[in-house]
Amino acid sequence: MSVKKNTKLTFHAPELESEWSIPYIAEGVAAGFPSPATDFMETTIDLNKELCKNPLSTFYIKVKGDSMIDAGINDKDVLVVDRSLEPKNNAIAICFIDGEFTVKRIKIEKDCAYLMPENNQFSPIKVTSENQLIIWGMVTYVIKSIG
Repeated sequence: MSVKKNTKLTFHAPELESEWSIPYIAEGVAAGFPSPATDFMETTIDLNKELCKNPLSTFYIKVKGDSMIDAGINDKDVLVVDRSLEPKNNAIAICFIDGEFTVKRIKIEKDCAYLMPENNQFSPIKVTSENQLIIWGMVTYVIKSIG
């Protein structure tokens, strides 16, 4: 099974030297019943620094395609990917297979591995000895627009 040609990723390195911070309310917001405001205690946050636990091995990657929609990863979402993390079963990874990048869930079985889509319109990719596979990095966050 080959990777569909319409699955493309755009890579970006984080700008860790920026001084650009956005307002941040560290107290959080209630997702259940509303809670009283604590004077809207506002500080700032730099998302490059917050989302990059290993800055030299972290990249932002823009998704093109919909093979992972059931995992909450949609077309045009931005993934935060850490290349220093070890691949593990059932984790979502950026994979370089047979000359193309794709984002898939890793499934490891006794005698083989699969790259699993999270959309039933796509088929799993069985990794065999005939494939050239590199697990390029592990997805740590998904940044998305809800509008």
